[in-house]
Amino acid sequence: MNDIDLTEAVLVKNLGLVAYQPTFEAMQSFTINRDENSQDQIWLLEHKPVFTQGQAGKAEHLLAPGDIEVIQVDRGGQVTYHGPGQFVAYVMLDIKRRKIGVRQLVTALENSLIQTLARYEIKAYAKADAPGVYVDEKKVASLGLRIKKGRSYHGLGLNVDMDLSPFNRINPCGYQGLEMTQMADLCEQVELSNVQMQWLEQFCQLLALPVQIV
Repeated sequence: MNDIDLTEAVLVKNLGLVAYQPTFEAMQSFTINRDENSQDQIWLLEHKPVFTQGQAGKAEHLLAPGDIEVIQVDRGGQVTYHGPGQFVAYVMLDIKRRKIGVRQLVTALENSLIQTLARYEIKAYAKADAPGVYVDEKKVASLGLRIKKGRSYHGLGLNVDMDLSPFNRINPCGYQGLEMTQMADLCEQVELSNVQMQWLEQFCQLLALPVQIV
C-alpha cells in the first residue's frame, strides 16, 4: 500500500447499518466539496428501512408506503426500497480524472454484480432497457447514479438476505408487477460481509482501481 498514490487508490469504508438521510447528505456533501486531488471513495453499508424516490420519480409508483419513510433523492430512476440484509455500495469516483465513461461505469457495476452472483452459482444478467441485474426475470439488484461535474455518487443495492415484502408497497423502479428476489432464496449459504468483499474485488478489477480499505 505504501507504493500506491492515494489520489489513485480508492478509499473503501464499511459503514455498517445506517440511516439513509444522513448518509445521503454526507455523500452529496463529499461530492460537492471535493476537488481535483480528493481521494475517491466507496462506501459499503446497509440501510434502515426506507423508500427512496429518484429525480424523475412519479407518485403513482408509491402504492402504500405506510410506516416506512419516503425520501426524495437526486439519483436517476424511480422508487426503490432499502432495508437490512440488502448490500448497498456508494461509488464516489472522479470519472473525469480516471477517464471512465458513464456507460462504462454502469456496465462495470452490472458486470461486477453478475460476476459476484456467479460465484454463488446464480446465473444473473443485465437488461439494456432496464438498469439493474436480474435472475429469471426477477430483479435482484438495482442501480442508480448521479454525475456532478464529472464525479459519480449513489450506486447499487443487492438483495442478499432481507425482508422483501416492502417491495410490494411500490412499483419497484417504476415497473408495475416487477418481482424481486434475493440471494438467500437462490443459494444455500450467503453472508452479506462476504458478498461485499466479493463484489468489491470484482468491481475494482473491472476498472483497474487500486484500493485502500479502512
